Amino acid sequence: MIGDITHLWVYLSTTPLLWLTLTLAAYQLGIWVFRKFKCSPLLNPVLTAVIALVCLLKASGTDYQTYFNGAQFVHFLLGPATVALAIPLYREIEVIKKSSVPIVITLMAGSLTAIISAVGIAWALGGEKVILLTLAPKSATTPIAMGIAEQIGGLPSLTAAAVVLTGISGAVFGDFVLNRLKISDERARGMALGLASHGIGTAHAMALNGLLTALLLAAFIGLIR
Repeated sequence: MIGDITHLWVYLSTTPLLWLTLTLAAYQLGIWVFRKFKCSPLLNPVLTAVIALVCLLKASGTDYQTYFNGAQFVHFLLGPATVALAIPLYREIEVIKKSSVPIVITLMAGSLTAIISAVGIAWALGGEKVILLTLAPKSATTPIAMGIAEQIGGLPSLTAAAVVLTGISGAVFGDFVLNRLKISDERARGMALGLASHGIGTAHAMALNGLLTALLLAAFIGLIR
């Protein structure tokens, strides 16, 4: 019986759609848990899905490359999804125009803080140049951050991990911090979470921050190197 189950698993693990299906199932599980416990930020659906998939990979002895080969369609969709953020930005173009000055100031302050804090902390801990370049774009959304890291000499795969960790941290602790600071304006909260933790935190400021991060790193890359 156990041998039959093992052979079945070996067969299924070679099927590309298996890991795509399990990834979607893990996220649905995350959503169910999130709603079951009254939308607690500590049970963010992405965090739950990641933990579930890691446990499954460890239990089954499956390496990451095998998993990625099966679930890479989700990775492919990150690009179109990011480009599609231009649609809500266009719809709110009049609101953006009216608030252009505070938006630009906030973007500059937030993007610079994200870059300087990431690079500064890594440098203070003795990180090598390649690590500094890898972490610099970690507050931009995944496809943008990976593209920036590749262009400036970082490690795109490690950048992706840093981006996900940043997003989950912002989603888990962001609302708590903003509540403590008594910030209730939804626009301010959206900008703060979008700048600090991109898509997992919120999509409100993610596209603008991704663009500005690319521009700022192009200007400051010499200092980092």
